[in-house]
Amino acid sequence: MHDKFLAYFDAVAQHGSIRKAAVHLNVSSSSVNRKIIAAEERFGVRLFDRHAEGVELTAAGAVVLEHCRRTLFDYRKTMSVMDDIRELRTGHIDIATLDSVALSILPDVLERFSTAYPQISFTIRMAEPSNVADSVAEGRADIGITFTNDLRTGVRPYTEKSAPIGAIMRPDHPLAGRDRLLVDDLTPFHVVRSYDGVNERSLWTEAMTAAGVAVPTHTTTNSLPLARSLILRMHCIGIYTKIGFLGDIEDGKLHYIPIQSQTLNELKIGIIISARTALAQPSNLLCRSLSKALRALRLDS
Repeated sequence: MHDKFLAYFDAVAQHGSIRKAAVHLNVSSSSVNRKIIAAEERFGVRLFDRHAEGVELTAAGAVVLEHCRRTLFDYRKTMSVMDDIRELRTGHIDIATLDSVALSILPDVLERFSTAYPQISFTIRMAEPSNVADSVAEGRADIGITFTNDLRTGVRPYTEKSAPIGAIMRPDHPLAGRDRLLVDDLTPFHVVRSYDGVNERSLWTEAMTAAGVAVPTHTTTNSLPLARSLILRMHCIGIYTKIGFLGDIEDGKLHYIPIQSQTLNELKIGIIISARTALAQPSNLLCRSLSKALRALRLDS
């Protein structure tokens, strides 16, 4: 992968002799010498002083040696990681996630990941956004998937993506033909929203306050499948991000309309990991797969 010069130069510097370096490398002395001479011609300076007992680094040669050894170290480190990936057979990953992710992208990602690494097992817990972050920070989960606007200490985002809250409704709902909604457009209709959005600091509450209106909540639930049923059966409007309803939206069963609100539009969803400990190789590989799937989603329209 790397030019032979790196290994040749390092061996000559280590042994202090082109002949001894060639023996160590199991190549001819002339091959090693040609590489050294060619490099000296490219750099325009001598890298070794030749003498009867062998060779000695010049000041320029010492600079090149540092580069060679640093490059070889990085290369060997990379090869070690590649070996770990190639030989990865077993492991266990704990995941804490929002139910919307568990019902949308997670099954597809795990299916592909398990095909590549069939001996890796998982524990997956669905939780409220703050509990997801707590699980990662306290070491009870290796990976968390949650909203990332106000992360607690002890965790950091691996990947983030804009995921604005909008209105989820049936395509035959009276508002379904609109390109964008105001908060007060929802006042006459039955609204269903998540249970963790009830407290006074929720984004939906902040959006209503900013708009100067109070939209009555018909149903509050921490069950996304129940919210989906209410939207489909009772013509309710769900106040959610798009991510938990992707399949129904793509199939035309449900419709997503952005709500004109800075508060709702600033929401981000992401993959979070511990800020204190390094990821194990299985978790790192899964984070990469999840990140790729998350980036591919269009959640803002």
